[in-house]
Amino acid sequence: MLKWLIIVGSVYISILFFLSWRSRRKIKSNEDFMMAGSNIGLVLGFMTFAATLFSTFTLMGMPDFSRTHGVGAWIFLALSDAGMVFLIVWFGYHLRKMVAQKGFAGMSGLLQNCYQNKWAGYVYFLAIFIFLVPYVAIQIRGVAIFLEQAFPSAFPAWVWSLMIVVIMLLYSEFGGLKAIIYADFMQGTMLLVVVWIIAITCLNYLGGWAEMFSKVEVANAALLSTPGPKGLLNAQFLIASFLAILMIPVTQPQLSTRLVIMKDFRAMRRMAVAVGTFAMLVIFPTIIIGFYGAVRYPDATVADFLGHVLLRDQPGFIAAAAIIGLMAAAMSTSDSQLFAMGNELRGLISKKGGESLVPIKIAIVSFAIAALVFSLLSSDQLVLLARTSFAGTAMMGPLVILAILTKKPQGWFMILISGIGLMVFVLSEAGILPKMVGGFRMDLFLMMCLALCGFGNYLVKK
Repeated sequence: MLKWLIIVGSVYISILFFLSWRSRRKIKSNEDFMMAGSNIGLVLGFMTFAATLFSTFTLMGMPDFSRTHGVGAWIFLALSDAGMVFLIVWFGYHLRKMVAQKGFAGMSGLLQNCYQNKWAGYVYFLAIFIFLVPYVAIQIRGVAIFLEQAFPSAFPAWVWSLMIVVIMLLYSEFGGLKAIIYADFMQGTMLLVVVWIIAITCLNYLGGWAEMFSKVEVANAALLSTPGPKGLLNAQFLIASFLAILMIPVTQPQLSTRLVIMKDFRAMRRMAVAVGTFAMLVIFPTIIIGFYGAVRYPDATVADFLGHVLLRDQPGFIAAAAIIGLMAAAMSTSDSQLFAMGNELRGLISKKGGESLVPIKIAIVSFAIAALVFSLLSSDQLVLLARTSFAGTAMMGPLVILAILTKKPQGWFMILISGIGLMVFVLSEAGILPKMVGGFRMDLFLMMCLALCGFGNYLVKK
């Protein structure tokens, strides 16, 4: 495997830095660096959106989540992503229409412009900082523990994490958003190919489709229905997760930026359909891998299960491709989110979006360091951490949608309520406030309250 890893890794990194250099040559202005020329076609647009959306937790987190909680994982993620496709088209249309009128220097700047209130941008930026830095951290954490499994005598996890962050910062700071988009294209392709090869290997071991379900039923019949063996995937969890995932393109700036930089609405609409197809193709095999683990490694730790299913049970070339694919997935999602936070800061520090990129680049490095530190402290439950990130940023959904759909400033009420909702959610996750309110999960309760407040604000100001 080591020989294949050196070959595949060298080729991947060489291509990565070549594309970064090629992107650098086309940069004519700060806007080109931050927004990739705002002229992205269907293929690049679809792959960069999908690769940014489906990250390390897809290949590492979802198989283990399926192994632990069962077939309900499909309802949790795949059906939610399918619903998200429709929101991409609807929200993308209204977002691009608003951007054509007011310009775009990040969602924070756009919110300040729409609300005519600087605190709208500050509340939004605080939310994405609180929840995207940990999300970046779990990408780094996931790959680091995997590499530690693959090469136990080489480096500790923190060294692997540092190496990933350094490589990621080098090519993104040099080539800008366009370099990240090219990296996304490679990462998405590798992720799709590798996950299917591993799934087919697992399915063959289990004896085929029908035999797989028979063996899972013998191992743990509760895996074949909701809420699963541990009772996690109940109705409220699935509804709250659906709403949180539905809000991802609305509230997470790395994705809303990609809706803005598509060359036209037709390309964006076709991109959304392609992303939905990619979601089905990339999530379905993770169920197979998870069921394989439920049959063969039901009591293994997360790291041990992933070490077996992605490395030791695979041919050397596939194991090497899985390692590079995971590193690519981690870097693709992480650099997109760090870069997006830098762009959000750019929109806050100046009405023109910042005259110099130096403070923005320094901020991106600072965000990366914060994510690196957090990755050393986070747990191995990648999917649940990712889901918390989705839910946290979803608190900003009504604030953003109200701004995009209205033509006049909506006052301070929604800004204040969104800030309170964010604070309550953070305190609930920290265990200071309860996780249930009157029989409702706190995240679902807050989403409903914020949606009602947003609708009421719209009616009053209309």
